[in-house]
Amino acid sequence: MLALGFQGPWRLELETRPDPVPAADEVVIAIVATGICGSDVHGYSGETDRRHVGQVMGHESVGHVVQVGADVRGFEIGTPVTFNPITSCGECEACLSGQTQQCELQRVIGVDPALDGSFAELIALPAANVVPISPDIPLLHGALVEPLAVGYHALMRGLPRPEDRLLVIGGGPIGQAVALAARRAGIRSVLISEPEAVRRDLLASLGFAVTAPDSLITAVADTLGAPATLVVDAVGVRSSVADAFTHSVRGARVVLVGMGSVELPIAPYGISTGERTLIGSYCYSVEHFRSTAEWVSAGQPELDALIDRTEPLADGAAAFHGIADGTAPANKVLLVMEPDLAAVAR
Repeated sequence: MLALGFQGPWRLELETRPDPVPAADEVVIAIVATGICGSDVHGYSGETDRRHVGQVMGHESVGHVVQVGADVRGFEIGTPVTFNPITSCGECEACLSGQTQQCELQRVIGVDPALDGSFAELIALPAANVVPISPDIPLLHGALVEPLAVGYHALMRGLPRPEDRLLVIGGGPIGQAVALAARRAGIRSVLISEPEAVRRDLLASLGFAVTAPDSLITAVADTLGAPATLVVDAVGVRSSVADAFTHSVRGARVVLVGMGSVELPIAPYGISTGERTLIGSYCYSVEHFRSTAEWVSAGQPELDALIDRTEPLADGAAAFHGIADGTAPANKVLLVMEPDLAAVAR
């Protein structure tokens, strides 16, 4: 099979690797498309140390079942599927409650150097991680389930109520996922702060109120009517956390899902005297991933707007380079293994 191998910062190479052979409890998926995640780009450029030489990245995927292990039941060959990339011990309290993202031994396929991801034609995965999607929706929408689940889980961590005034800081793919999750949760008062005009326009086309960060004071007053009761920070830098405190009420819940900074100075005064609750959010629970796959499978035409373009796997190195150096900015690019099929699916 062909796979896109990481050879160090700013270096990806198309390689030929052995086809995977499924273990007894595994499923082999023929990948159709995999989204380029921001964390992949940061690893590719060397900004973080979360990608390692020799590994295959990729964890936002859709494809078809092509082979099953001897002990696997319930999957027919050809079934369209996505996959939850979190693996875990399966035995601890977190795993038994479906919170695999909290397992001390959790690892992420395509991130952990020992678990090659899906910038490849084929991938073998535990059957428990494979999630069917409807054959009646555009196939490429299945590659959006993973980032959409990140946003849904982040919102759910904040215990949302329909009457909340929600401020989303950051209008990139995760901020967009949070906004769509808010619509799922019945929250009608939503404002998204995003510095890039292109992303503001995208969100506005989806029916959301948007603002540039330097206009937050006015926008909060005009759109929310009062400071936010719930904030989701999808950026995770000093200025975004400061905005979360500044533009939220006392007693607000502030969810931090963005990881833009390795270390983050936080003024405790805004938490303690304002009795705000600062809540961490990482990936998703098993239930939140599956429920997001079900939501996507119900048919969500607006998801077309989230995909900027597709590129063949053979052009993956160029696609990464253009996103990382800013010469080809994009909201979401999918690398496709079967360009003709992907075009038809969309």
